[in-house]
Amino acid sequence: MADLKHRILMVSDFFYPNFGGVENHIYYLSQCLLKLGHKVVVLTHAYGNRSGVRYMTGGLKVYYVPWRPFLMQNTFPTIYGTFPIIRTILLREKISLVHGHQAFSTLCHETLMHARTMGYKVVFTDHSLYGFADVGSIHMNKVLQFTLADVTRAICVSHTSKENTVLRSGLPPEKVFVIPNAVDTAMFKPAQQRLGRDEIVIVVISRLVYRKGADLLVEVIPEVCRLYPNVRFIVGGDGPKRVRLEEMREKHSLQDRVEMLGAVPHASVRSVLISGHIFLNSSLTEAFCIAILEAASCGLLTVSTRVGGVPEVLPDDMIVLAEPDPSDMVHAIRKAISILPNIDPQVMHDRMKRLYNWNDVAERTEIVYNRALKCSDQSLLERLSRYAIECFP
Repeated sequence: MADLKHRILMVSDFFYPNFGGVENHIYYLSQCLLKLGHKVVVLTHAYGNRSGVRYMTGGLKVYYVPWRPFLMQNTFPTIYGTFPIIRTILLREKISLVHGHQAFSTLCHETLMHARTMGYKVVFTDHSLYGFADVGSIHMNKVLQFTLADVTRAICVSHTSKENTVLRSGLPPEKVFVIPNAVDTAMFKPAQQRLGRDEIVIVVISRLVYRKGADLLVEVIPEVCRLYPNVRFIVGGDGPKRVRLEEMREKHSLQDRVEMLGAVPHASVRSVLISGHIFLNSSLTEAFCIAILEAASCGLLTVSTRVGGVPEVLPDDMIVLAEPDPSDMVHAIRKAISILPNIDPQVMHDRMKRLYNWNDVAERTEIVYNRALKCSDQSLLERLSRYAIECFP
């Protein structure tokens, strides 16, 4: 690139050793930006004994600030309590741009606010969809309006996510870019030998919570097992809804056909995926599902609920979509089983290599950075007027 390379501070409450879509996005994006010649530093809170400054692969520097999370891995919102250490990191690392991730991260919101106060250009990436009616969403949307009133540029992971973010935050659509997630196809490869068709294995890997549709699984799994005696389920993941799945398995005597793995480390996800033929995603809301990319890269045919940005993720011949309704999901699984003989895992993997690439994501993000840094600086009065408009419309 002809443009000068940048010094970027990635900020979020969600990072390694925690695993999830946001954590993977930050890690892989940072690694690819380092390869492009940028300096990348990550700021997050301490995880257990992991505190202080750590270095990861490729020389990625991570500040694990000694604050303890108080709710869902989020630090307690102090607004100004974090300012001294954020200022120190910004000056010490000679940061030129701050990139915050995830609307639910309090550390992200506070850092973006302080960075703008100090005159830095800031970019925000939204990874989730939120509603407009419940108390939690109303509160979150108001915080987002305040924070993004002064953001330089924003990124969303799908077009559905962009519409949602623009409506929630009041950002001008021309300031919001769509850059999808990607998958490490070198890590998620199909099995060397194709699985037999005598027994069909359906894999579920997800947090077992309401938002991920665990209650749908409770109704779908017994019906599929009744219709197909040769179908077996492998369920990986943990969460408060695991008890319901355990009860379902006991009630319908499916102990030999529904295997509960519990929490699956990210390094072991591929080994679970390649033991199955079909990947089942039952999410009730999803901006962009990286798990679907990982499954498709391993050669699995995907059955998913038609929610959020999921219809944008894969071509129609690689995924079977269903409404978030038990009967429609059972119908979709029946359709997937019927077209399974036409699926070649290696061909699917090769297509995924062409469709999704983290280097492409990094290059597109670099363009957003360049545009953000070319934006003119605003005076204090202009910034205060924008905050006033958002908070007191």
